[in-house]
Parts: sequence; structure tokens; C-alpha cells
Amino acid sequence: MSTKTPNSGFRRILLKLSGEALAGSAEDKKFGIDAKTLDGVCKEIAGVIESGTQVAVVIGGGNFFRGISASESGIERATADYIGMLATVMNALAVQQGLKQVGIEARVQSAIPISPVSEPYVRLRALKHLNLGRVVIFAAGTGNPYFTTDTAASLRAAEINADILVKATKVDGVYDSDPATNPDATRYEQVTYDEVLQKRLGVMDATAIALCRDNNMPMRVLSISEEGALRRMATGGSVGTLITSA
Repeated sequence: MSTKTPNSGFRRILLKLSGEALAGSAEDKKFGIDAKTLDGVCKEIAGVIESGTQVAVVIGGGNFFRGISASESGIERATADYIGMLATVMNALAVQQGLKQVGIEARVQSAIPISPVSEPYVRLRALKHLNLGRVVIFAAGTGNPYFTTDTAASLRAAEINADILVKATKVDGVYDSDPATNPDATRYEQVTYDEVLQKRLGVMDATAIALCRDNNMPMRVLSISEEGALRRMATGGSVGTLITSA
């Protein structure tokens, strides 16, 4: 599925960002949006756009609200998930404004219609924006409860014919165990989707992984906080961990 641009980079990528990626790394900043962190993320995306690669973004809302966690405390699961979708819209609007500050045009498309602040998700309109050099930020997940934003990222990547899905996290790849608790954890250079599922490596939920595998969509897992890593990946560099169908 991968299509290369003349500079050996990817033509179009789908970037999956967690909501926590916007909250900063400090222990007292695990909630909300950290302005410095937001600026850094937007500059990384701008670097990719400047290299000639089109960028779409799916963003989570865990820095404000987690549907699954809230459902465990008594809120009905469907309602909790809808609240979580609204949290992703807040993050999407913040990223849109952050990109504007660094000179990049962006559009927010929401799976839940919120016309005063975003466009509805329309695939052909999203493709038009991308071809015009704009970043498209997909908010509100799939628009349905019981589906994660990871699944939304896999779905949107397939829908817009992305060449690769990039999961940008606080970790620089996929490890055989949690590197935060195990100093001897080993990072994979490359792994298959079947291995991710069999070994329960926790990259994404099983639905998202299966969707990527079945659509032969490669994925690269890298650190969003590593300066220049996203652009190096987009221009053909080997960064983080590559996940493929075979």
C-alpha cells in the first residue's frame, strides 16, 4: 500500500496522537493541555507538511476524560464514550489553533456534527483538504460508543488511503515489556500484527490491530517528544518500530 514521494518519503500519513501526549511530561501536568507541549507537537507536524507529505490526525481525549474508566465508576458506557468523544473535539480544536500559530492550515472534521466549531466528517472533503496541503484533524472517534480512537485511526487511515499509520506516543517504539518498569525491556525494530496480538504487546486495541492487518496498513510507532523523529519517518527514515501484516 505504501506510496513514496520523489524525496523517498510517504505521500500521505495518518498520525494517531493520544490525548495524554498534549498534557506534558511533568507529574503535575497529566490533565488538560500543556501549551509548550502542544507547540512542540504542532511544530513536529509542520515539519512533515514542509517536507511535502500530507498529514491527517486522529486524536484521543484521555487528558480530559476516559470513557472506559468512567463507565467503571457508574456512568453508562455509551454515555461515557460520548463524553470522551467531546474531549477529543477539544483537543482537535487546540491542535488546529496550535498549527495556525506555526503557519499551517488545518481543518477539524468531527464524526459527531458540531457545526459551529467543526466540519462534519466527509471523506471526499477530507481528501480535498489534504490535496490542498491542509492538515485534517479527525475528532470524535468513529462517532459510535464502544470503539476507541485507536480503532478510529485505523479506520480513517484506510478510508483516506494513507500510506502508513503513525502512532506517536511517549515511548520510542514497541517493547517486549513496559520500559517504564523494566529497564531490561527490549525494543522491536519490526514486528507483525499477528505477533502484536499473540504477545499482547499493547500497541493498540485488538480491533484496531486487526483492521490494520486486514487492510495491509503498515504502522510505525515512535516518540512524539523526540525532536525531528516524525519528519525523519515521513521522509523515509527508520524510526521507532515498524509493524506490518507479514
